[in-house]
Amino acid sequence: MNDDLELRVDGARPLTVEAIAAVGAVCDTAEDRGGRGRVVVYVSGAPDGPRPAGLTVAVVSKWERALRRLERLPAATVAVADGDCGGLALDALLATDHRIATESVRLVVPVEGGATWPGMAVYRLAHRAGSTAVAIRRAVLFGTPLPARDALALQLLDEVTDDVSAALAAAEPLGELSGPELAIRRQLLFDASTAGFEEALGVHLAACDRDLRRTGSGAVS
Repeated sequence: MNDDLELRVDGARPLTVEAIAAVGAVCDTAEDRGGRGRVVVYVSGAPDGPRPAGLTVAVVSKWERALRRLERLPAATVAVADGDCGGLALDALLATDHRIATESVRLVVPVEGGATWPGMAVYRLAHRAGSTAVAIRRAVLFGTPLPARDALALQLLDEVTDDVSAALAAAEPLGELSGPELAIRRQLLFDASTAGFEEALGVHLAACDRDLRRTGSGAVS
């Protein structure tokens, strides 16, 4: 798809300001284009060994904010995962709309100093697959890798395939649904599991009103 933007995230690399800037640059372009096309995020790799010295909470916060921006883009985001995906790769994978994986994929929560990394990947794993799932508990508490087929069964992945090109081609129509309306629908979906009915009702009615005005299909009062 000619309108695709690409982002490559290597989970074996440490978190740096350059990694944050790369996400920000893709988000800038997607927003400038009004969400036209897709953002395809290629993820692979997992940390192997101790974290480099000098990482601060301030840098982690900037990374999490960059991922949140990716998660809220007015463009459809599609991840393509290969091999072990941990660290930055796992973070980016879980922030996308549609996730394609090869059979070799394993989702890995990194372990160092006798504990797993408590970043927002933990939140996204539990929020999307359920904190009571045995595989999620083991991944979050003990760093037990989650194989592709298990992740698919938990709906953390949308497709496991040995033909990534065909899967990407089949997902091309996702790029046709873009712009602010996509971002609004995505946020409604995010909030659905935590908002009470009365709280959600007002937000959904506002979105319905917006859509009626946008399409010109609402009744004139």
